[in-house]
Amino acid sequence: MKTAFTLIELLVVIAIIAILSAILFPVFARAKQSAKSTSDLSNAKQVGTAVKMYLNDNDDQMPIFYAYNSIPPAGQPGHKGVEVLLAPYCKNTAVFKSPFDDGGPFTAIDVPGSTSYWNAYGSSYRFTSCMYTVVAGESTSNNVPLTSSHDVTDTEVEFPSETRIMRLEMYPFFDKSQDVGCAKYGYDCAPPYNYYQTWDSSGGPLIFADSHAKHISNSTQFDQSRVDPQGHMSGEATTNPSSFDGLWYGICD
Repeated sequence: MKTAFTLIELLVVIAIIAILSAILFPVFARAKQSAKSTSDLSNAKQVGTAVKMYLNDNDDQMPIFYAYNSIPPAGQPGHKGVEVLLAPYCKNTAVFKSPFDDGGPFTAIDVPGSTSYWNAYGSSYRFTSCMYTVVAGESTSNNVPLTSSHDVTDTEVEFPSETRIMRLEMYPFFDKSQDVGCAKYGYDCAPPYNYYQTWDSSGGPLIFADSHAKHISNSTQFDQSRVDPQGHMSGEATTNPSSFDGLWYGICD
């Protein structure tokens, strides 16, 4: 004859399920994050390859610099972005979207209704300005035409495997809890123009001039990446008055 579960037996089963859930859910969460990080790095590598292919077709000259142009926003006719120039060398422009990109306060202000940097500006990856060709009157940043020009060619980059041409827009070490007073990176202390938001808590990719990409996890790795053809490091001191923080980061990022 079948007997029903006693209350104690039922409680034991519930306790076992709770213990298994507590063990397995973090494992599943880490596996999901790891898969997204792998996809992020894969996208970055494809973008690096696209830049190299562009160089082969354009006498080694780096693409024209554009950044954060939202009039019109990405995907609309007339939008200006580096990703537009690189699109013929990619399977699709989705490679410019990080799986962690869920936008931030700044995108909501600049492009109401946008759900990501990719959706608003065309890329989750920020372009290192000193590594691109700037054409006065044509190059634009935040919809404003730039007034000076400079050419950058692949052949003049002294340390291609160490010089970044793009990076993930948001890193965990940009947070004000790590960048005290926002003195170095300046991302998280000035509402309503505050545009920092944590994406991947483990870090994110850098894309280099030789087309390879790698995942970085801390500010030391970021600061030691080079940011211009001459090989200045991001965290290297400078007396250039255009640097807001006294570092090459403030000039080229």
